[in-house]
Amino acid sequence: MAEELPRQFEIDLPPEVIAGHYADFANVWHTPNVFVMDFVALAQPPREETHPDTGERIAVVPARVVSRIRIPPEQVFELAKALTQQLEFWEQETGRRSDPTL
Repeated sequence: MAEELPRQFEIDLPPEVIAGHYADFANVWHTPNVFVMDFVALAQPPREETHPDTGERIAVVPARVVSRIRIPPEQVFELAKALTQQLEFWEQETGRRSDPTL
C-alpha cells in the first residue's frame, strides 16, 4: 500500500473574489451526496401581505442568494470544527459571547 504524503495546499484567491459577499443569513440543506449552503442577503425591507390561501397576514422578506457553496458530507465535520474554533478566537479577541439561544 502506498504511503500517503502530507498535503500542503496552494490556494489561489482570484482578485474578483477577494472582497467576498455580505450575507444576512445562511440556509443549509443536503442531498445524500452533498451539503449545500446558500448565503442570503436581504434585498429590500420586509412588506406586509396577506397569504392568498389562508388569509393570514405575513411579512414577506425579499432576499437573494449571493453565494451557493456545495461540499461533500465528509467536509461538514471539518467545517463545523473550523467554525467553532474561529468563534472561540473571536470571543477571546472581542470579549463578546455569541447568543446561546441560537
